[in-house]
Amino acid sequence: MQITVIGTGYVGLVSGACFAEMGNAVTCVDLDTAKIDGLKKGVLPIYEPGLEAIVRENHAAGRLRFTHSLPEAMRDSGIFFIAVGTPPGEDGSADLQHVLGVARELGQHLERYAVIIDKSTVPVGTAEKVKAVVAEQLGKRGRNIEFDVVSNPEFLKEGAAVEDFMRPDRVIIGTDSHRAREIVEELYAPFNRSHQRTVVMGVRDAEMTKYAANAMLATKISFMNEMANLCERMGVDVENVRQGIGSDSRIGYSFIYPGCGYGGSCFPKDVKALIHMARQNDFEPAVLHAVELRNERQKSVLFDKIVARFGGDLNGRSFGIWGLAFKPGTDDMREASSVILMRKLIDAGATMIAYDPAAMDTARRELPRAWFAGNRIRLAEHQYDALSGVDALVLVTEWKPFRHPDFSAMKKLMKAPLIFDGRN
Repeated sequence: MQITVIGTGYVGLVSGACFAEMGNAVTCVDLDTAKIDGLKKGVLPIYEPGLEAIVRENHAAGRLRFTHSLPEAMRDSGIFFIAVGTPPGEDGSADLQHVLGVARELGQHLERYAVIIDKSTVPVGTAEKVKAVVAEQLGKRGRNIEFDVVSNPEFLKEGAAVEDFMRPDRVIIGTDSHRAREIVEELYAPFNRSHQRTVVMGVRDAEMTKYAANAMLATKISFMNEMANLCERMGVDVENVRQGIGSDSRIGYSFIYPGCGYGGSCFPKDVKALIHMARQNDFEPAVLHAVELRNERQKSVLFDKIVARFGGDLNGRSFGIWGLAFKPGTDDMREASSVILMRKLIDAGATMIAYDPAAMDTARRELPRAWFAGNRIRLAEHQYDALSGVDALVLVTEWKPFRHPDFSAMKKLMKAPLIFDGRN
């Protein structure tokens, strides 16, 4: 099938590459010409295990193309995935300017029936807005072209996105159109060979399903962090509690690992957006508000423990930081607990040596330049280099190389054998 994917971030690039891997002809579109030029050379803008090989192989085979021109991509395609960003506004609402901008351009150039698929995480009612914008542009052109708008939210975990796409738990298709349903079901048929994973529902139902799923997972994380804080005060080993409740099939083991708060591009943004949607509809989301509040406080727990040990004035203190990405398997530092921690440490007068297996380039690009220029932070080339002469190690992200370190070597490098473990 001929597919166009607009947006080459985590969702767009993974989706496009995986559809191409299944034999489809895919064109990925992005306005960022530098990003497109890099992709044509096999340089990916993101780190995601397994993605680089799929992109390069399918690009070389001619099944995966890249362009910055949407009209060019539309010439042969009848399926359009909108996978652009929906950043949060100051009030927590999802910013739809990029989504609606794509819809506007599609309406300006559409020449035949098309299925327009919202892949981005968008508020309930967005498909209706996309449909209205496309129809408005067609009206301005005096064209009467049929099209359908479908909600097909993504459920990809950063660090396992390729695996999640190729072997999905479910494929949600939100549509009221039989014609569009058949096309999208045919597109996903290769991903359903072992058993049926497709769930068809209304468009608004599908849009809400994505938010509800992410909010549920965020709730599990915040609940477990709350239990961990309570356990610590009562002399209880939260690891035993985790195993005890996880063995209950109604609860399960997923997303009940206590830590220093959730981050990334999805959970914080989606919880805020769902809270905003609730308040727009005169409903106060008490549980969601508590989830967000616990997470905000959890991101300060490590710093609070450091202050409890060393005092509030950290001038002359140096700390090793293991882990900068918000989770293992990615280089994404958006909303990462590490950034909150480092800002608090610097404000208290401390210096740091930081290491992450994947996020070093991200750190150089996104952390404040003043931190580097003022020698408040240095990035280490190896995880043990981050321990040279430090007063303590702070473990923030649970990368596998950090799980069984050489403690003898660590003791020789550090001023004192002290670890603040943010991931148990």
